[in-house]
Amino acid sequence: MASTNPLPDSAPLPGDGLDASRMPGHWLLARLGKRVLRPGGLELTRWMLDTLAVGPEDRVVELAAGLGTTGRMTLERRPAAYTAVDRDPAAVAHLGALLAPGATEVTAVRADAADTGLPSGSATVVYGEAMLTMQPDPAKRRIVREARRLLAGTGGRYAVHELCLLPEDLETEHAAAVTRDLGEAIHVGARPLTPSDWTALLAAEGFTVTARRRAPMALLEPRRLVADEGLAGAVRITGRALRDPVARRRVREMRRVFRRHQAHLGAISLVAAPPRPAEETVP
Repeated sequence: MASTNPLPDSAPLPGDGLDASRMPGHWLLARLGKRVLRPGGLELTRWMLDTLAVGPEDRVVELAAGLGTTGRMTLERRPAAYTAVDRDPAAVAHLGALLAPGATEVTAVRADAADTGLPSGSATVVYGEAMLTMQPDPAKRRIVREARRLLAGTGGRYAVHELCLLPEDLETEHAAAVTRDLGEAIHVGARPLTPSDWTALLAAEGFTVTARRRAPMALLEPRRLVADEGLAGAVRITGRALRDPVARRRVREMRRVFRRHQAHLGAISLVAAPPRPAEETVP
């Protein structure tokens, strides 16, 4: 069956070689041993996969697949094929080593999520997590358009799992402050949208949202840490952070920012259907 064990400590990770004070927050957490790097945690990821209803006839493409945590969960559902796309070579090396429990064809591709190089209509399921948030609006559209191309004519399903801004009528100035503080803490440009704006983004590229769910954004809270990583994993991550002053300072700053804006940050997953073949138009 697909391995759900943590990656070996000796395995190179994305961001290796970067100074801990400068590396993107998600790779810093990965260095400390955190494997679930999704805003809504494993619970929202499970909901997404359950709602996608991945089965043995599906050809799945995961965009920006990272360290393969969701990939392992997908492989447990025994699809016909699973293709992991990521632009980081260390991530691709991890993804290429994923083990399938049955006859699933597993492929890892080094490519950008907006230009995978995969054939049009080659997937029945496409999903991406915690990656559109990090893109400016034009790049968000290109990635969603690429998902539509991969699903063209298949009647498949597309899903995202991202950060969202709350409430729907959050003032522009307040949203800008949240975005600025996030970027400074995680050292990556973060551009979350409100739930309705996420829906509008998918609709603008022809998708119809069929299901959605929200969850608290509690990535670094103790209860979520234990739920996502297990007690032993949570203890291991905490111990490593305590022994590394730079990492400890970065983690504390990220948690301060998350808590400061907890009323205006959430996690959201949307599952959507692409246009039916007769509705397809050339962009």
